Amino acid sequence: MAEISPFYGVRYNLSIVKDMASVICPPYDVISKDEQKAYYERSQYNIIRLEHAMELPDDSADDNKHARAGATLDQWLKQGVLVTDHVPSLYIHEQTFIYQGTRRRRLGFTACVRLEPWEKRMVLPHENTVAGIKSDRLDLMRACNANFSPLLGLYEDPGQKIAKLLSVQTSRKPVLDFTANGETHRLWVANEPEFIQRISHFLAPKPVYIADGHHRYETALAYQAEKRQNSPYVSGHEAFNFVMMTLVSFSDPGLLVLPVHRVVRGISSENMKRFIHELATVFHTESLPLENTARIPEMNSVIARVIGLEEGSVTGLRLRPDVHIRAVMPPGHSDAYNKLEVSILQHLVIDRLIAIDSSVSIAYTPSPETAVRMVDQGDYQLAFILNPIPLSAIKAIADADDRMPGKSTYFYPKLPTGLVINRLEGTL
Repeated sequence: MAEISPFYGVRYNLSIVKDMASVICPPYDVISKDEQKAYYERSQYNIIRLEHAMELPDDSADDNKHARAGATLDQWLKQGVLVTDHVPSLYIHEQTFIYQGTRRRRLGFTACVRLEPWEKRMVLPHENTVAGIKSDRLDLMRACNANFSPLLGLYEDPGQKIAKLLSVQTSRKPVLDFTANGETHRLWVANEPEFIQRISHFLAPKPVYIADGHHRYETALAYQAEKRQNSPYVSGHEAFNFVMMTLVSFSDPGLLVLPVHRVVRGISSENMKRFIHELATVFHTESLPLENTARIPEMNSVIARVIGLEEGSVTGLRLRPDVHIRAVMPPGHSDAYNKLEVSILQHLVIDRLIAIDSSVSIAYTPSPETAVRMVDQGDYQLAFILNPIPLSAIKAIADADDRMPGKSTYFYPKLPTGLVINRLEGTL
C-alpha cells in the first residue's frame, strides 16, 4: 500500500560546515522566539534560516521570511554549502538520547513516501490539525520547493525483517556522527539497489501511520494539488508527489510517545465554582498534598490529575460509575476514541469549561514539571496532567479511521531538521 522511494538528498558540505551540531535545529513547531534567535546566532549556516526564518517589521508580500528562505537556499546551493547526492538513496538515522535517566536509541530510515489522500487509507493519521499552521508551511514550500524537516512515520515490522536489513547497514561507518543538545546522531547513506528493493517490498503491503507531522503532510497534499494543476504533463514520478519521511518501526525500543498536558487561565472566580460543580456531575475527585511532582503518579486509574483546583493539592479525576461513556461523548467516534483519556478530558472537561467561560485560553506542554510550574508561578490557574498514551492506542485510533483531539501526542525526541533536505523539483 505505502510506496517509498529513494531520493537525491541535499546535505551540508562538511568541508565548509565543520560542526553539524551548530547547524541543525528542531522542527518549526517547537521553536520559541528566544530559541529561534539562539539558532540564528549559533551559525550563519544554521538550518533555522530555511525551516523557520525570522519575520522583520517591514516584511511585505514579496519580501518576507519565506522569500528570504528561498533566496538563502539558492545561495547555499550555489556556494556549495549544501550539496546534492549523485545517487538516489535512503538515509538511515540513529538518534540516541537519555530520558528519565535511561539511555535510549531510536532507529529509522528517511525516504520519500508517495502522497495519498487520507481516504485511500495508505497513509493513516491519528490526530486533528489546525488550518493556520498549514497555511504558513504551504507558503514556505511555494518559496523553496523543498522539505526541510522529515515527518515521523510508523510501520509494522513482523519478523523484524526491516530491522535486520537496517542492522546490516549500520555495521558500516556512518557519514555523520555527532552530538548536539545531549543527543547523538549517526547517519548512513544506503543506495544499494537490492537493499532498497527489499525495503520497498517489505513495506509495500503495509500502511504508514503518521506519528508527527500531520500539518506538514496535509500541506504537502495541498502543494501537490497546486503543482498538478499547473503542470501540463504529470507522470506520477515528479518529486512533488512525495514527501520526506523518517520511518520507524512500532516495535523500535527507542520509540517514545509522551502525553501533552493542558494548562488553562482566564477563568473568573464565579465560573470556577460553576466548573467545579460541573466536574462533580461526571467525576469523582480525590486529592493528595502536592509536595512535588513526584507525587503525581501515585494516583492510579484516573483520567487526569489537576493542579490548581485545591491549593497545595493535586486532584485526580475518576469517572463516576453511573456515567455511561457513549452517552456523554460526542457521537460518531470509535470505541477506541471514547476510551482514550485525552478524548474524555477534551469533551467532558475542556469543552465544558469553554462552554462556561469562552474567554479562557489554553496552552500545551509535554512536560508535567513545566505545567505545574506554570500554575505555581501564577501564569495559569489549572494544569491537567495526562497519562501516557500507548502506541497500541494510537494505532487503534488510526485503524478505526478516527482522530484524537489536536495536541494529544508528543513523540520524543523530535527528529532534527538539517540532516537531509528533499528538493521537490524534477522526478524521483
